Amino acid sequence: MLDNLPPAMFATLDTPSVLVDLDIAERNIHRFQSFANKAQITVRPHIKTHKLPDLAKAQIKAGAVGITCQKISEAEVMANAGLDDILITYNILSASKLDRLNRLASKIKLTVVADNLTVIEGLSAAFSNTTPLRVLVECDTGAGRCGVQTPEAACEIAQRINNTAGLMFGGLMTYPPTDREGEVQQWLTDAQHACLNAGLQVDTISTGGTPGMWKADHVPVATEYRPGTYIYNDRSLVARGTAKWDDCALTVLATVISTPTEKRAIIDAGSKVLTSDLLGMDGYGYVVDHPDLTINALSEEHGIMLSKTPHQLSVGQRVRIIPNHACVVTNMMDRITLLRGKKIEGEEIVAARGCVT
Repeated sequence: MLDNLPPAMFATLDTPSVLVDLDIAERNIHRFQSFANKAQITVRPHIKTHKLPDLAKAQIKAGAVGITCQKISEAEVMANAGLDDILITYNILSASKLDRLNRLASKIKLTVVADNLTVIEGLSAAFSNTTPLRVLVECDTGAGRCGVQTPEAACEIAQRINNTAGLMFGGLMTYPPTDREGEVQQWLTDAQHACLNAGLQVDTISTGGTPGMWKADHVPVATEYRPGTYIYNDRSLVARGTAKWDDCALTVLATVISTPTEKRAIIDAGSKVLTSDLLGMDGYGYVVDHPDLTINALSEEHGIMLSKTPHQLSVGQRVRIIPNHACVVTNMMDRITLLRGKKIEGEEIVAARGCVT
């Protein structure tokens, strides 16, 4: 429980610090894996949330078929740690990145995505003299990100991949809009049928995102699901009803450094730790044990907390905050502190953070 940890256990930690409760994280892993098993969907979690090889291995041990990365640098870190089945869900361009991708593919089972001919041609040039690279067609099923715009276009790109040297068509991939599962099901089904009618085999239909994960079974055409933030959860997911406060494994430990007024307190956690992401909410995090406090504003190193009534906080007091968006917090920290029960297990280097490619 978030509110049952004794304050004394954090007395030796410098702040701001990012804390991860392993008991909660592991519970989150197993909870969704159980759900997916019942729905007969394989799980391929996105490691951009935690960026830790040990947690990726815990996800695999629980039953995940492999992992998802967003950057080659993340995939390289994970491969070097022994993760050997990786999907990179990002259009990859440039000779240097393609060279690294080729080296990575020689070590592990690697799959990438593409939604245009320029990416396909680059991949082909890099892999025409090696074992064919498996490529999924990225589809925009309504979220407005990357992806081909129609099922017919998905089939056209799939055929191009299938007929291009060095590449092998592996299926379809999407980051779906939340709460529009019926539309996603129809879109992907139409794309699947178009590919099948063109003589293509559609081995994988990959979808997913934590906000809609409890409705993963509403898109039965999908073969795998890619949740990311579910391992930690955050304030935005509690606001959506996807998780509860006790499902939030990641918190930011901060110190009150000033109490200028009885209704305002300043903490040593600003935008460089909590992130400026609002995600449609008011304020920049939930202060555990202090629901009356609002983190009203951030500068780089300061968080401004306001209260409608006198706050009773004192300079030097520690507070824990559930951030709006856990993924960004992870990427801004070199190290995190791991908790197990009511004990601190130690620090962990965030191995795949901060890399730009």
